[in-house]
Amino acid sequence: MASDSVFAAVVRAPEDPILGVTVAYNKDTSPNKLNLGVGAYRTEEGKPLVLNVVRRAEQILVNDESRVKEYLGITGLADFNKLSAKLILGADSPAIQDNRVTTVQCLSGTGSLRVGAEFLARHYHEKTICIPNPTWGNHPKIFNLAGLSVKTYRYYDPATKGLDFQGLLEDLGAAPSGAIVLLHACAHNPTGVDPTLEQWEQIRQLIRSKQLLPFFDSAYQGFASGSLDADAESVRMFVADGGECLAAQSYAKNMGLYGERVGALSIVCKAADVASRVESQLKLVIRPMYSNPPIHGASIVAAILKDSEMYREWTVELKAMADRILSMRQQLFEALSARGTPGDWSHIIKQIGMFTFTGLNSEQVAFMTKEYHIYMTSDGRISMAGLSSRTVPHLADAIHAAVTRST
Repeated sequence: MASDSVFAAVVRAPEDPILGVTVAYNKDTSPNKLNLGVGAYRTEEGKPLVLNVVRRAEQILVNDESRVKEYLGITGLADFNKLSAKLILGADSPAIQDNRVTTVQCLSGTGSLRVGAEFLARHYHEKTICIPNPTWGNHPKIFNLAGLSVKTYRYYDPATKGLDFQGLLEDLGAAPSGAIVLLHACAHNPTGVDPTLEQWEQIRQLIRSKQLLPFFDSAYQGFASGSLDADAESVRMFVADGGECLAAQSYAKNMGLYGERVGALSIVCKAADVASRVESQLKLVIRPMYSNPPIHGASIVAAILKDSEMYREWTVELKAMADRILSMRQQLFEALSARGTPGDWSHIIKQIGMFTFTGLNSEQVAFMTKEYHIYMTSDGRISMAGLSSRTVPHLADAIHAAVTRST
């Protein structure tokens, strides 16, 4: 009898809103079904992609008889950490040259954010973190569980389907002095709306004048624009002024290493001795959490980043992924224009990165799922990476039908 169980009082938790979309999709038997919920790249044929350069790096690792499966240190693979810091901060970053950066290998973006959050909850004087509204659904959970107090700042303007820049400045201006501010380095998830470089500069000035602490989430470097440097510009601006900041990196999207869980947390400090003390405390966060990180994925990344030929091959493959997503944006915009779908759909080509915030409401999304077997999160976010030239017309028909029936 279930009632005999010591866990009988445990209630069933709701499905994760993003992963739940895939569960529903998998149960659908329609041949026309389309999953635009999950944030993973797909080829034009709708298949997952393993980059050629990743296969090459893996082959090299497999063929190296001297490689063993010993534990890494608590902070992970040293080469990987050094190369990850260079990738996001720039090879000539003064912070790296002055040894003011500590980098630890973590379990992809989520793990990097969690380790950073746990460190801040223990060692930073202000426990408030301001996150954009909206943001990735896991952000508030990560920071709440680490013991931080989560507040939001205005970010997206549904009327313009763009940035509410005025609201953002007002809310950050009213944040408690010293508060932590979560910033998406590029390709904001879920909206695909990013500040311009001029706006970033204003955000930087405000954050520094209020002594706020920036915590960047960089999940899409190189994947948004196709340029690794352009997508790291926001982070580098905050490092160039000599101030302190945190940056969480993920290699899930830009190297397609989703299931390898490869990421890094870098903390840029004012001085080398501070960075060294910070690292000693990061070890105390990591050790009881998961002891040390896995070796395989980080070895793939390190092999690619330290070999100039493989690095170049990676940038070419990365740009091809970014370009395919840009082309899907253009095709969807043109398909809606051709159908005369009511409303302005230019935000589809103005937004950037893996996701488009369509502006569709939850009723319209439910209609598209029921009638067209198209799956997405109820907030109208679609993964552009899940589209192909073959499926764009089907999606455009569904959006057109959803919008015209409810206007």
